[in-house]
Amino acid sequence: MSQPVILCTIEPAANGDAIAPLIVLGPSLGTTADLWAGVVPALAQTHRVLCFNLPGHGFSPRATAAFTIEEIADAVVGLVDSLGVDSFHYAGISLGGAIGLALAVNRPSRLTSLAVFCSGAKIGTAEAWTDRAAGVRASGTPSLIIGSASRWFAPDFLGRDPKAGSNALDALLDIDDESYALACEALAVFDQTDALSAIRTPVLCVSGELDTVTPTVQLQELAARIPGARAVEIAGVAHLPALEQPIEVGALLGEWLAGASAAAARPAEPSSPDRTAASAYADGMLVRRAVLGDQHVDAATAAITPETAVFQDFITRYAWGEIWTRPGLDRRTRSFLTIAALVTGGHEGELAMHVRAALTNGLSRAEISEAILHTAIYAGVPAANAAFAVARETFAGLDAAVHNSTIRPS
Repeated sequence: MSQPVILCTIEPAANGDAIAPLIVLGPSLGTTADLWAGVVPALAQTHRVLCFNLPGHGFSPRATAAFTIEEIADAVVGLVDSLGVDSFHYAGISLGGAIGLALAVNRPSRLTSLAVFCSGAKIGTAEAWTDRAAGVRASGTPSLIIGSASRWFAPDFLGRDPKAGSNALDALLDIDDESYALACEALAVFDQTDALSAIRTPVLCVSGELDTVTPTVQLQELAARIPGARAVEIAGVAHLPALEQPIEVGALLGEWLAGASAAAARPAEPSSPDRTAASAYADGMLVRRAVLGDQHVDAATAAITPETAVFQDFITRYAWGEIWTRPGLDRRTRSFLTIAALVTGGHEGELAMHVRAALTNGLSRAEISEAILHTAIYAGVPAANAAFAVARETFAGLDAAVHNSTIRPS
């Protein structure tokens, strides 16, 4: 293995600040830095923007030896070092998102924030990637056009924006075959799943509603495994949101960067108890909404009375702001523990809410059932039997809601 050579462009901040914060944008496999062209102007209002090309893509030289995703991440750090920049924001799509996760795992002190679009700690299967590498070596990147068009874009995108779609597909034709194949082989062995719970960088996980390569559930599960991560879905897009909806992606990233920068500038130990309480409440409300959903939290907030206001403030600050935000456990694990504790305590009234929350946090129905079954041994069969009844009713209600939402008037 050897560190590949990658080249980049740098857009200065429009406000003239020569030392404005830096955001690095990573492309997906088979695309170039042009993937982000529609997003750069929005980000460049307040940031310097670095866009790089993968080996053998665009103006980056072709790869001459095998490389790993982690080695590309090291090459990204080398580009940043050449600017004399210490910490930076990073956003990447698909393979570019995998590079971002490698940075968060191996170079955490360098990242101010990370936005992962349509990616994962492991993408696809090793066999699929090695098969694609072999196919490209045999037939070249032109053989990828039809498959890429169906994977990359929402069904109506080429009709809505034929120029952007054709430009992206035309760029694929010029990518070096061997470099593309080596990138496939790098993805075949990439797997940071076991390292996710140790990530401390603020992470935003973004999915495309129509993406079949890395569907929304995969990004939700990714966020659930990273302490404090947030998951967002962009409607009407597939695997390349920055190309399909650049204005929406630019706005989303702008909001994310502003929040992450403010959090990074916040003192580690607030100067007053009042600020500590306010911060815990704000953080708790964010996590509470992410786990339980806006509809539930809005209903609970609307139902607050003078008699319950102190309690609502208490659970938001302490349960959600102090415990659920702690980095020692990811949200999946906390959901497992919460279900077990509620079953053991016989708290069926809270259980339905946390069964739904567990699904949001990436647990499957089978895993929830296993958690309840496990408690039967240690908390008693009657408690588990009652819990299964709650879970069964909750699953049925969710299924009914999905069924009703798919019915359309004739």
